[in-house]
Amino acid sequence: MARKLGFYGALAFCLYGLFFYWYLFYFADNSLPFEYEGSRADPATFLNGRELMLSEEYSKIRNLLFFISTPFEWIFYLFILLFGLSKAFKKWAEQSTPYKFLQTAIYLIWLSFFAFIATMPLSYISFSLSKTYNISTQSFSGWMKDELIDFWVNYGTMVLIVSVLYWLINKSKKRWWLYAWLLSIPFTLFMMFLQPVVIDPLYNDFYPLKNKELETKILELANQANIPAEHVFEVDMAEKTNALNAYVTGIGSNSRIVLWDTTLNKLNENQILFIMAHEMAHYVEKHIYIGIGGYLLLSLLGLYLTAKLMEKAIDKWGRALKIPAVNDIRSLPLFLMILSMLLFISSPLTNLVSRYQETRADRYAIEMTEDSDAAIETFQELTRAGLSQVNPPLLVKIFRYGHPTMLERISMLEEFDIKQRQKEREQAQ
Repeated sequence: MARKLGFYGALAFCLYGLFFYWYLFYFADNSLPFEYEGSRADPATFLNGRELMLSEEYSKIRNLLFFISTPFEWIFYLFILLFGLSKAFKKWAEQSTPYKFLQTAIYLIWLSFFAFIATMPLSYISFSLSKTYNISTQSFSGWMKDELIDFWVNYGTMVLIVSVLYWLINKSKKRWWLYAWLLSIPFTLFMMFLQPVVIDPLYNDFYPLKNKELETKILELANQANIPAEHVFEVDMAEKTNALNAYVTGIGSNSRIVLWDTTLNKLNENQILFIMAHEMAHYVEKHIYIGIGGYLLLSLLGLYLTAKLMEKAIDKWGRALKIPAVNDIRSLPLFLMILSMLLFISSPLTNLVSRYQETRADRYAIEMTEDSDAAIETFQELTRAGLSQVNPPLLVKIFRYGHPTMLERISMLEEFDIKQRQKEREQAQ
């Protein structure tokens, strides 16, 4: 049975990878609809021939890596179970200490280490790709440092979560998923509160915006939107990337408006104000809190389905997977595999909601700034800096895009510009 599961799992992964290779490189049509040709959404109007070629190449490879990396995680966990490594991790942990919490920590360090090694090739390919196409400016040592920070932050968080999770499973085999969800609510809020001041500074340096004149204008926008912001922060990203970004992070007193220094270096003042207005819209329309609510609802459903699927899988394939019961720590790879699958399956829905919110934010920003030229030029520069596809293939949009495509964003702004000019002509008459 174990050989069968391994064979069919590997075969499914190979067929899945071949399908997406064929889809992305031979089948998918990402050409611009003829009605947009020559418009400001047409990449040929703002990218040169080399940039057009590079954006197509880079996007195809990057999208293929995305679609391969997620099921690779599933196949990794499956083989950890089938080869008895999960059982070995538990044995090593029990031989090392009699204390349950430390046993969980030792089990997790082995699982995390093997996962780190297994996923390193794909991570390095992604890093190397971004370097080749001049997206990343980071050195290998800098990239490796971030990878190791990721490892230890994730490991520390996992030790806490998994210890509590399996304690709950042992206390209540039927309702552990509900109790785990209830505890996840304060934990999620606490982590969001800590993110800007504890976790983010591990990766980059944050400091108040040096350009005080620009900060004043941004804070004036915030005041118009009734946002209680006192400072704007910039972060040193130029040593890592040529991409552009800005965001609002955190909740409560730890919330921050953050600009990447690459954005400050490459965009003019009006373009930056448009981006800031967009980010402020998320605060005004309470997208952060709607997102938290949606995440908690999905996590409740996800934990329930995970609990039921784990029971069925262990009943049917428990011997082959070397898992005697759900409450045994050896079942953790199965738990992580099912949860990852459910997250992937739900991503079209969460991306759809996110795209709707981002569209709302774009509309809010253009109505606040009333500068369609700056807005369109911003999206054109974002496309150039990230070598993004203006009109990505359908499956890429569904599974990857939490923002509208650049075609949708720029064409919406062009429509706004046309309506604005018509309105001005009517008022002049």
